[in-house]
Order: sequence, then C-alpha cells, then structure tokens
Amino acid sequence: MLRASVIVFPGSNCDRDVKTAIERITGFAPKMVWHGDASVPSSDVIVLPGGFSYGDYLRCGAMAAHSPIMKDVVAKANAGTPVIGICNGFQILCESGLLPGALMRNASLNFICRDVFLKVENDQTFFTKCYRKGEAIKVPIAHGEGNYFADSETLDRLEGEGRIAFRYSDAAGAVSPETCPNGAQRNIAGIVNETGRVLGMMPHPERLYESALGGTDGRRVFESILLSTLEAAA
Repeated sequence: MLRASVIVFPGSNCDRDVKTAIERITGFAPKMVWHGDASVPSSDVIVLPGGFSYGDYLRCGAMAAHSPIMKDVVAKANAGTPVIGICNGFQILCESGLLPGALMRNASLNFICRDVFLKVENDQTFFTKCYRKGEAIKVPIAHGEGNYFADSETLDRLEGEGRIAFRYSDAAGAVSPETCPNGAQRNIAGIVNETGRVLGMMPHPERLYESALGGTDGRRVFESILLSTLEAAA
C-alpha cells in the first residue's frame, strides 16, 4: 500500500495530473490536502505539485511556502517523510528552506513548454532508484522560472555530495550549455536534500508516464516511490 498526499494550493494546476499518475501507476489513490489545513495525514510520500500557487506573486512559491500546511510539511520532511516538489513545488521547497538555492526567471525571459532530455545523475535516491545513472530520459517542462541558482559553495557541495538528481542534456546524455533550456547553473534540473528523501525537479514526470501521453520516461519516478516505500516496509 502507498499512502500519498498531494498538497493543493490556490493556483495549483497539476495536482489532478499527479493524482491520476500515482493512482494509475501504483494502484493507490492519494489524499488531496488543502493548503489551509493544519496537518498532512500520515503519508509515505508528500507531493507539492506544479502550477502557479498564489498566482506566482512576489517570488514563485514564496507565498505558498507560508501556507498553514507547510509548517507540517517541513516538520514531516525533517523527520524523514519523503517529499517531492515538481516545478512550482520545487520553487516552494526552495522558498521553505527544505532545499538550497532559488529558481529565477528563464534566461530567455520566455515561458518554455516542451519536452527536454535529462541525464540521470543519481539513481540511489528514494525517487530515482528505478532509473540507471547516466541514462538520458525525456520529460516535459512548462515554466517561466526554472533557472536554478545557488552560490558556488552550495553548487560544489551539491556536486560533492551527489545531490544533483537530474541535469538537462541531449538525447545521448551529453550535458552542455546548449542543452540547458532555461540558463540553470550547471544544467541542474533536479536536486535532493542530504538524505535523498526530498526531491525538487522542474520537469513534469506526471505528464509523460504512459504511451498515450507520448512517452513513459516519467513513470519511473512514481515506480521508484512505490519500490522505496515497499522496501522500507519489508
């Protein structure tokens, strides 16, 4: 059994997509938890979905990070509950202090919505163990503020601790400035915390999890969640 909770903020627009992906892939329907609630039900994983929480006023994710529910999300994450933030959810994780750095405006200053390739950098986290390190996968992006920024010390620490989960690449897994769609430093598309149990990623795995959607490369994020949960319960 997988007990998943999806946090719904005003302006979320990928919460139902994530719900459907989790239910179809794992067979278990997640709880939909309103941002104004005081606590999250006991969960094997918490999802902060994509969208435009609070209309992206101030900095993206800045207002959502102060929603009543986030106090409990932060507490549960610090106690070991896995949390994944997708797109706007990644921004919220950074604004809440669960992940370092910030997501800035795309270098082009344009909203970008298309499929991109990612190189899997770490296949040992709660969310990536169904991938192979070094493989290239295709996952869609849809954001105006996906340009990951952190100071050099933080970037070096992320590199040294193996906390970069995904980088923007080409179809062969080659990483270069030309393969980065948004200007993100070191082509970073996703990072994890020190334990590997909090993941923030800009691409949307829930949008490419079955062939009817045009591909299945995003599916293994959710399969990894289920596998990790089952392994922990064994």
